[in-house]
Amino acid sequence: MVNNQIRAKEVRLIDENGKQLGIMPFEQAAQFAIERKLDLIQVTEKVKPPVCKLGDYGKYLYLEEKKEKTAHKHKGGELKGIRLTFNISLHDLETKVRQAEKFLKREDKVKIDLLLRGRQKYLQDFAKEKIEKFLEILKEIMPIKVERELKKEARSLTMIISRDKKE
Repeated sequence: MVNNQIRAKEVRLIDENGKQLGIMPFEQAAQFAIERKLDLIQVTEKVKPPVCKLGDYGKYLYLEEKKEKTAHKHKGGELKGIRLTFNISLHDLETKVRQAEKFLKREDKVKIDLLLRGRQKYLQDFAKEKIEKFLEILKEIMPIKVERELKKEARSLTMIISRDKKE
């Protein structure tokens, strides 16, 4: 809400420098804005009386958009998934290692999934070797820490790793 859109009878006014001018009738606050060639911007509406600030409305909108964009930026610590298959080739495994490395550099945790279908469920030793090979290649690139050990789930083997911050 800006200028004449504000419907409150009285407002708590803050000037362009952030100094509180106190509670005053809306008409007086609007007059302040006109004298200083600024807009009267309602900052909060849930408070009685609403808080209004003197300032340039275009600049206010720009700063609000900028604040919203920075709130949506990446936050470290997300859980990312890497899915391996039972018959994965060495080159594909190296590609998955590079992907995991990218996630770990961004401070994300990585969940490694190796899906087992049909008869593959009975060859778990071979599947564990694939995951160990994946970890071996990754350890050559960067130090890692195992967050959750290798665990057998319904149709897969899973484990969670993160970057070891000691180095």
